[in-house]
Amino acid sequence: MTKRIYFSFLLILISGHLLLAQKNKTYPLSSPDGKIKVTVDVKESIQWSIEQNSEKVLLPSAISMTLANGKLGGAAKIISSKVEKVNTTFAAINYKKSVVKDEYNQLTLKCKGDYSLIFRAYNDGVAYRFVTSKKDSSTVLSEEANFNFSGDHLAYIPYANDPHNKDVYEISFENNYQHIRLSEMVKDTLAFAPVLIELPSGKKVVLTEADLEEYPGIFLQPGAAPNSLHGKFAPYPTEEKQGGHNNLQSFVMKRANYLAKTAGTKNFPWRVVIISESDKDLLNSDMIQKLAAPSRLSDISWIKPGKVAWDWWNDWNISHVDFRAGINTATYKYYIDFASSNHIENILLDEGWADSRDILKIVPAIDLKEIIDYGQQKNVGVWLWCGWLPLDKKMDLALSTFSKLGVKGLKVDFMDRDDQKMVAFYYRLAKKAADYKLMLDLHGAYKPTGLQRTYPNIVNIEGVRGMENTKWSNTDFPLYDCTIPFIRMVAGPMDYTPGAMKNANKANFRAINSAPMSQGTRCHQLAMYIVFESPFEMLADNPTNYLREPESTHFMASIPTTFDETTAIDGKVGEFVAIARKKNASWYVGVMSNWNSRDLTIDFSFLGDGNYEAEIFQDGVNADREATDYNRKIMKLTSKDKQVIHLSNGGGWAARIYPARTKVN
Repeated sequence: MTKRIYFSFLLILISGHLLLAQKNKTYPLSSPDGKIKVTVDVKESIQWSIEQNSEKVLLPSAISMTLANGKLGGAAKIISSKVEKVNTTFAAINYKKSVVKDEYNQLTLKCKGDYSLIFRAYNDGVAYRFVTSKKDSSTVLSEEANFNFSGDHLAYIPYANDPHNKDVYEISFENNYQHIRLSEMVKDTLAFAPVLIELPSGKKVVLTEADLEEYPGIFLQPGAAPNSLHGKFAPYPTEEKQGGHNNLQSFVMKRANYLAKTAGTKNFPWRVVIISESDKDLLNSDMIQKLAAPSRLSDISWIKPGKVAWDWWNDWNISHVDFRAGINTATYKYYIDFASSNHIENILLDEGWADSRDILKIVPAIDLKEIIDYGQQKNVGVWLWCGWLPLDKKMDLALSTFSKLGVKGLKVDFMDRDDQKMVAFYYRLAKKAADYKLMLDLHGAYKPTGLQRTYPNIVNIEGVRGMENTKWSNTDFPLYDCTIPFIRMVAGPMDYTPGAMKNANKANFRAINSAPMSQGTRCHQLAMYIVFESPFEMLADNPTNYLREPESTHFMASIPTTFDETTAIDGKVGEFVAIARKKNASWYVGVMSNWNSRDLTIDFSFLGDGNYEAEIFQDGVNADREATDYNRKIMKLTSKDKQVIHLSNGGGWAARIYPARTKVN
């Protein structure tokens, strides 16, 4: 063999090896602390897997997107790869802490076909997203998002039940969790995110998404492989019909054969896997906040979340007044008086103040200007409830009119979808509401994906089976209350609407629509104001009941709705939860239990130096029989103290801890 032939042969071998390496390449990525390892394999398809401390979190799972004019993923050709280390902080707006630390390692794979695939590894999870840089627009036909697990793990599954008009993608995004094996999930059903999976070691894995914009949200269902889940997405709606409750909803009659039409240059949503070594770590997760797009509002000085006295849950059942209570001017002026005297920042006019089909047609019994003007005199803001469809039909005129009248914000309801068209409505509404300096509480909504960071005038989001359900349901609410902080709350704030003064144990609870009560003790309700993230928080009961209970009412009203710092004290999914939150110099501690009574030790080392006093509400000795029973006490504390507390069945414990007052001689 001549030298020329030999070198030619060697060159062919090297070229073939390079080509093979390009098609069959492995790209590693680790979390900043080195505990989480991500492996991205590029072969006939792109697959990713995750380990934490050598435990398999996610087995190799294929990911791709199919466009009308090509495919993202699949047998990808990698042009370049880049690993970056990021360690920074950002100021959080109306959040559970004032500053968020954002530290991660990022792998960017630039692929042939004008797209990239980005992976981020944090110390508490991993996320990936596709990014396109195409000149022309794109039509997304399908997405492959698989999550393959190593065994038949237990999971918390919220089924997408009760589809509207038989459309499986049109739901309220509210349900209890089924604690079942992956293999037990009913085939051909959908679960809405977030979903939690338990690993054999006791670690927990939460699947969800972030930065959802101009694209449908993710549902999850059993995958083709054993012990797997895969993403399912609502196709684009092509035909809709007005209907539902008081014609406030829009039912999807037909859907297209594609998911979305997008701009050619596009950041697709993050697919998120949050990993916790201890259950309590999930109580203080910032993953969605970190992955969300930053605020698009230059002026946020007018955004002032807080408490709100609410009418609908208590069915306007105030008493000991000299007027007929109901949807009328006198009733709402009474709510304003109550709010003002208890330092509650807002009242809400729920359904009935306007015609269901015309949001600008106010019913004769309501003088909206008089109510708003009266509220301004008392330093109480007025919010209005509305269905999304009537609002959308007259959005600019309605927002302009309400803003000029002095309305502070809107509670918008019955969206009940997360297809691309509805997701676009959220962004359009958030931007236009901000233009008119109006805050928003999104009810009948899908789970948060970080939009409240992008548009901080969104001060709360439902997507949770809140206390309104006690009016007609007798399912296990204390269990649910001790589950959602580890799953749903990981995604963001929850409009749960606590504050019940009629509290019941398991034996004497009844679902009564017009005279509702809660399951669990009074202190269980008080603790919700601390445990549940909720920048815009309702007091759901009626003023008459609150006036009878000034101690509880004052405590509820005094708890902030946003905080400077959060500490997860302890917790176990579905059993109990304990959280401490700081605002200025004061700490607030909330603890809740399921229907099992228990004793817990609270370690007050989070307090820091100095002497403190604590106002404590604890279950009374008879709370197991009479759920309204509680004891209030004042005690001294330091960071060296530990205290054993007792929680009754369905119980709670709540405290406000403040620097001890200095004695004056």
